[in-house]
Amino acid sequence: MPNDFGMRRGQIKQALIISFLWLCACAPQSTSLPLIPKKPMRIVSLDFCADQFVLKMIDPERILALSPDAEKSFSYMRESAIGIPSVRPTAEDVLVLQPDLIVRSYGGGPNAAAFFERAGVPVLNVGWAGDIEGIKTLTLDMAEKLGEPKKGEAIVSDMNAKLKAIKSMPSSKKEALYMTPTGVTSGEGSLIHEMILAAGLDNFQKQSGWRPLPLERLVTEEPDLVAAAFFESSENNKDFWSAMGHPIAKKQLIDRPSVELQGAWTSCSGWFLMDAIEALANYEEAKNDL
Repeated sequence: MPNDFGMRRGQIKQALIISFLWLCACAPQSTSLPLIPKKPMRIVSLDFCADQFVLKMIDPERILALSPDAEKSFSYMRESAIGIPSVRPTAEDVLVLQPDLIVRSYGGGPNAAAFFERAGVPVLNVGWAGDIEGIKTLTLDMAEKLGEPKKGEAIVSDMNAKLKAIKSMPSSKKEALYMTPTGVTSGEGSLIHEMILAAGLDNFQKQSGWRPLPLERLVTEEPDLVAAAFFESSENNKDFWSAMGHPIAKKQLIDRPSVELQGAWTSCSGWFLMDAIEALANYEEAKNDL
C-alpha cells in the first residue's frame, strides 16, 4: 500500500540518520573544525536570535530553514520569515536538510555546536553584546561570516546616523524606569541600562543588574517616565505574584508618561534595539496608551 511504503521509507530514513549520529558520536574527535563557507548557500537557523541576523542579511533562497519561533511576536524580523520553512533544533531534523552552515545562539542546547561540527557541518555562534558598541561589532562580525559584509556596514552606518541625531537633541536628563509584565527592571551592567542612556535619559533603577521593581522607593519617588516592554502581547501575561501585581507598580503605568517598547526590540542584542532607543528619545511625543 502507498501509505505503508511511505511509512517504511520514513522508518528507513530515520534509521539511517540514527546510524549516522551514532557513528558521529563514536568517531575520534577531530582537531580541526569545519570551515564556514565564504558565502554559505544552505543555511539553517536554530533559534529566534539567530533568525534575526539570517533574515536581515541573507536572501530567502539561501535559507533552508528557520527556528519555530521565527514568526512569533517577539521575533523582530517575523514578517520576513513568512513562507520560509522551520525546523526543530534536533540533530536528525537538521542534518537531513544537509546545510552548509548552521547559525545558532542557544538553539539545540549547550552541546549542539560541538556535535554538528563533529558531524562535519560548520556552526556560526551568535555572540552577545552588552552595550551599543558591542552590537555594532557583533553585527559586522555576523555579516562578514555570513558572506555579506556590506550589509553589516550599512546597518552600522544607519545606527551611527540615528545615534548622532539623538545626541544632537536637547538633553532632558529625565529618569526612566524599565518595567516588564513579570515585575522586573534593570540597572547598570545591562544592555537595557545602555539603551536608556543612549536615549539621553537617566536610569531610575540605581542598583545594578536585573532586579524586582523597587517598590519601597516608588512609595516616595517616581520616575519621569516608564519604559514598558513586552506589555503589547497577550503571550506576556502580567505576573500577579511578582512586583508587577502590587498597586504601587500598577500606579506607575497609570500615572506616569509611558513609552511602549515592543518586546522584539529588546529580546536579543541586535541593531533593532535602535527602535527602542528612538522611541525613548522621543518620549514626549508618545501617548500613554497602555
